[in-house]
Amino acid sequence: MLILASISDKIRVTYGSNVSLECHATWVDNASSVITPGRNNIAPAAAGTYDLVGSPAAATYRAVKLITLHNKDAAGSTLVSLKHTDGSVEVSLYDCTLGPGEIAIWSPENGWVKINSAGNPVTSANQAASDIQIFNGIGGTWVKPTSFNPKFVLVEAIGGGGGGGAGASLATAVVAKGGGGGGGGAFVRTMFAAVDLPSTVPVTVGTGGNGGARGAAGAAGGAGSPGALTSFGTYFNAYGGGGGAGGAISAAVTGGGGGGGVGGGGGNGSTTGGAGGLPTSATNGTGGHGVTGSVAVATTINAENGGAGGAGIAATPVAGSAGGSSIRGGGGGGAGGSHSATPATIQGGAGGGSGRYAAGGGGAVGTDGLNTAAGGNGANGADGNSTVGGSGGGGGGASTLASAAGGTGGNGGVGGGGGGGGGVGMNPGLGGNGGRGGNGYMIVYCW
Repeated sequence: MLILASISDKIRVTYGSNVSLECHATWVDNASSVITPGRNNIAPAAAGTYDLVGSPAAATYRAVKLITLHNKDAAGSTLVSLKHTDGSVEVSLYDCTLGPGEIAIWSPENGWVKINSAGNPVTSANQAASDIQIFNGIGGTWVKPTSFNPKFVLVEAIGGGGGGGAGASLATAVVAKGGGGGGGGAFVRTMFAAVDLPSTVPVTVGTGGNGGARGAAGAAGGAGSPGALTSFGTYFNAYGGGGGAGGAISAAVTGGGGGGGVGGGGGNGSTTGGAGGLPTSATNGTGGHGVTGSVAVATTINAENGGAGGAGIAATPVAGSAGGSSIRGGGGGGAGGSHSATPATIQGGAGGGSGRYAAGGGGAVGTDGLNTAAGGNGANGADGNSTVGGSGGGGGGASTLASAAGGTGGNGGVGGGGGGGGGVGMNPGLGGNGGRGGNGYMIVYCW
């Protein structure tokens, strides 16, 4: 039986990954034969150390009757440690790795019993000596498990996606451009011998680049910014995609952002496509090549592990400029809708997907408003997971309705999806803002 006998005694729980953890404790206080039941529930919002059973009052003995530690996360594992402190010395009572859906239960009658997600007790015959820690768009610290002796650590990471450029604002009968799509973040996989890694490693998950800000009435759109790199301490980096160019109030080319590569970040689009991150590929890339953003409708800005290229727009815009896709990296953002010299709307394109090797397949392009409505917003790209990166956001729609705004580009999905470009507005209506690039992603497997 666990007894807390002084006003400085506590039982604390520590866990190392940002999973959905729920903890419960039940106890009975005995103060001069006056018996009082008590209990506590905690659901910590982030990894750290928390009081589960607080200190009893003076001249009171607190007998703990039940403790439960439940990992409600659907995918992530965490190392959990239950500790007793007397105010000066802290000792460990129980340490374990809880996989998705697993629960550890303590009672005086049975001691510790671990239950798997199917509701069955975990014994030495069916307990897997493994650990998975997921950093889904947010950084933190990887903690080497201590409940077993790990041999191998496999890390997969994706850099942040580039932001899409904003659309221009113009009403005269000349060409005006939507924003270019942001490039996708690169995917990197690296294996380590566990003995070569320290007990903890800081994890930085790259933030997606900001979408370009729309300019004043009658002005060009702002450029998107590049996505940041994702890093596993100093051991390796996964680089982000470049930002898409802002839409011009002329026939200047709008360049899409370059995809991140295994050796460097993607370049920002301008009147040329942003260069892919090293090792660069100007067209469909293999291996870890970051692919250069397009300057027109293109079907060859796809990648294997590198980030896909963001969509660009030719001097004379043509409908359907979609972002490139990547089999494992982030998809590129689609271009925003433009004006022709009539002016009439020229539709932009969808964002690129992940898990595929053909342009498009990500967030849908926004609808053009023509003479009846403002431009529709591009759809956000889907978030990635352990199997695919994030998809690119769709380009925003353009409008030729008097004083109407262009649509906003869709945001890239978590896992390095590039943001979509904003569509052209009808002066004094403003162009649409570019979509934000998706944050990066990391998953660490240990066994």
